[in-house]
Amino acid sequence: MRDFRTIIELLKEQLAKGTDKKIYDKDVAELLHISQSKFATIKKRNSTPFVEILQYCHQKDLCCNEIFFD
Repeated sequence: MRDFRTIIELLKEQLAKGTDKKIYDKDVAELLHISQSKFATIKKRNSTPFVEILQYCHQKDLCCNEIFFD
C-alpha cells in the first residue's frame, strides 16, 4: 500500500492531465474537500484520508486500487 505522500503525487498527476498548470498541495486539499491546515497536518503525520480519497475516486469514476496500490 502506498503512503500518503505518494498518493498526493498521483492525485497531482491526475489533476495536471491536459494542462501545463503546476498543481500545489492546496489544489489537492480542495479536490478532497479538506481545509489546507487539516491537509498539512495529515501530510505531516503521513496519515491517509481514505474516505475523502474514495469519494473523489467515485466522483471521477477512478479505480481506487490504482491510487492505493502499485
